[in-house]
Order: sequence, then structure tokens, then C-alpha cells
Amino acid sequence: MTKDIALEADLLGKRYRGRGRGWALRECDFTLPAGRICALVGPNGAGKSTLLALAAGLLRPTEGRIEAPAREDLAYVAQEKPLHPRLTVADTLRTGRELNPGRWDESAARRVIADELDPHTLVRDLSGGQRTRVALALALGKRAGLLLLDEPMADLDPLARHQLMGLLMADAAERGTTVVMSSHILTELEGACDHLLLLHGGRIRLQGAVDDLLAAHTLLRGPVADLAPHTVVESRTTGRQLTALIRREGPVEGPWETSRPSLEDLLLAHLRTPEGAPA
Repeated sequence: MTKDIALEADLLGKRYRGRGRGWALRECDFTLPAGRICALVGPNGAGKSTLLALAAGLLRPTEGRIEAPAREDLAYVAQEKPLHPRLTVADTLRTGRELNPGRWDESAARRVIADELDPHTLVRDLSGGQRTRVALALALGKRAGLLLLDEPMADLDPLARHQLMGLLMADAAERGTTVVMSSHILTELEGACDHLLLLHGGRIRLQGAVDDLLAAHTLLRGPVADLAPHTVVESRTTGRQLTALIRREGPVEGPWETSRPSLEDLLLAHLRTPEGAPA
């Protein structure tokens, strides 16, 4: 893996053994360029958390491979925010500093904590949103080249979510950090992420630079007609009126009103397609 690639998978698969379990990921191929802010999107059970845990080195693939930076240059924030309950906030940050000698950035960690938390409070007494702040402080303080964030903002109120998202994006832009962030809040991703990985049924259904993907798709509204040769991602018909999202295969010709989709339009259309549109 070269320096201009932050994360790469080749025919990656993970199977969980046991009754009622099976393949969480299958035949996943993708390349994430360094310095991108990547949205990892998909329905519940799509394999997002499994993919992040594989990238973090906490799970081993059943098949294929995934290449990521060494652990000292990688930070991972899991959904459950596993912090030691008997440590205070200050003790937790001190542990982060001691585990990352020579690269720990105390000011970055403190910016996340800000004046919101009493440093003498035990982790077990923190709310879910406060635990999120501490976990993100550890991740940013580590100064890793790759941040893996699994639903990082789910426990935060809208104001705190907006504040921390802005802080995270500004820090990543300043440092050139690569970020992979899963989220169910699609509006949270609009304007923040410049790369997309969409998982559906354990497989990558859509990937690439957000601007390129949006430019390749078109929203159509007009009379019902044949849309060949374009790839129809999703279409709905009301009476004689057709609304469709297509991936263009050449110029769009016909009596339609056309517009560029938003990222939310794009994601919802692909997520509503049971088997995913053909790649």
C-alpha cells in the first residue's frame, strides 16, 4: 500500500460462526485515498461496524485482505465507547498521553473536552454524550493518520453534534488526516464528507469521490418513457409522471426535467434498492 492510499481492501470477507450468524462482509473491494473524509453508510446489519473493526485490526478476515496503517498511526472510536469506568476524565487523558509518547497532542484533546466536563468526574458517572467527548478527545489527541469512527455522534444533542463535527472536520483539514465515519444521520454527512462507501448486504454497492458520484447521477421528472441506455437506480410512477434517479450512460435526451441529486437523494435511492443498483 502506497503513501497516497490510507485504506485498501481486496475480496475482503468476514464470517461469524454460530447459529443464526453468517457472512457480515463478502467480496469487498475498495481503495480509500489518503486525506479523504469518508462516509461509511448502510442499513443496520450491512457490515459497517465489522468493516471498521477489521480496519482497526480488532478482527481477522475470513477471506481476502485489508491494509491499514500500523496501530500507532490509527485511532478507532467504537460505538460503545469502551473507556475504563473507574478512571476520571483527567486520568483517561493522562493514560492517552502515556500510551502515545512523542506524538500526544494535549491541546487537541483539551479542545474536545473544552469546559463541558469536570476533569475529576469518573467515567462511570458520565452521560453517553460526555463519554463520546472523552473518546473523541483520545482519538484526536493521538494524532493518528487514520481515524475510524463508528457512529461517533449518535449520543450527542444537535448542538454538541454540530460543534464537534466542525471541530473534527477543521482538525482533519489542518492535519491532512484521513477519516472514515459511519453514520445514520445523512444530513450530518452532507458537506462534511468528500468520499463515500455504501455497504448493502455485506457488499460495497457504491464507492468513490462524492462529487464524482453526484455528477454521474441525475434526477429525472417527466412523462413515463424508456430510460435506456441509462442505469436506473430507483424509479417511481404516479399516473403518467415518472420520477427516477439514473446513472447516466451518455447525454440525457427526452422530455424530462433534470436536476443534480443531493447526497441524501443519492444515498436514499441506493438504500431503497433491495439488491443495489448494478455497479
